[in-house]
Amino acid sequence: MRVLITGGSGYLGRYLVPLAMQKAEAVVHTYYSSAPPGAMGARRLDVRDANAVMELVTDFEPDVIIHAAGSSGRTTMAEVIGRGAKHITAAAAHTGARLIHLSTDVVFDGRRAPYKEDDAPRPLHEYGRAKARAEAIVRRHTNHVIVRTSLIYGLQEIDHGTAWILDGLRQGDSVTLFTDQIRNPVWAVSLSNACLELAALHYRGILHVAGSQILTRAQFGLRMLDWWGIIERATLSLGTGDGERWPADCSLDISRAQRLLQTPLPGVDEVLKMHR
Repeated sequence: MRVLITGGSGYLGRYLVPLAMQKAEAVVHTYYSSAPPGAMGARRLDVRDANAVMELVTDFEPDVIIHAAGSSGRTTMAEVIGRGAKHITAAAAHTGARLIHLSTDVVFDGRRAPYKEDDAPRPLHEYGRAKARAEAIVRRHTNHVIVRTSLIYGLQEIDHGTAWILDGLRQGDSVTLFTDQIRNPVWAVSLSNACLELAALHYRGILHVAGSQILTRAQFGLRMLDWWGIIERATLSLGTGDGERWPADCSLDISRAQRLLQTPLPGVDEVLKMHR
């Protein structure tokens, strides 16, 4: 199996690429701003460039494309998500590659949880709307899987959300962890293995792949701070969020994935217990 991974230098990609290299015949992974140090098979790619995407895909001829590229920039986020999905989907269709597209639980409004795969997206903010539009594009390709997931964390590298909390605490800023926002945090290793397992399956459509334990953002944040040994929390507080701007309960029903996949989808407490 030949696998192309976009966003190989991103947080998920840094877990996904080494696992793919253990399992696949050939792996190419992409980056945009900086190449992962010492990474074999890394290629620079701007997914907004249709010609560059088509050239890479037709040159490598992957059996499977795992599209995990995103953008942390506010001005480029929607463009990278939307145009990236369009160009990757077109290239997958042109070459006949299977496409596994990473999406998110915040395509939902947080008012009708737990969400199943057939529930209609109702995003509240621009990131959710961009992801929902990308899903619609990906569905045009017959051989696709849209993997909706949740907060991604790892135990070897601090995740983005916890890093944001830590930066605020170090700078003495007021940091609030929300007690009314509910998610299924997913271990990056589980999500990576699930994507690679899906690469070889015949399943098509949407699949919710997330952790089996439902936690509030506050519960999850405190667990991560404990894991990373962050004890200085003078400016940390618990509070409630704005349910009109940010979805409250985006918990996903993962029962279909649990029936389909051999990859376990443990909750946060189970993962932490395994690694203590």
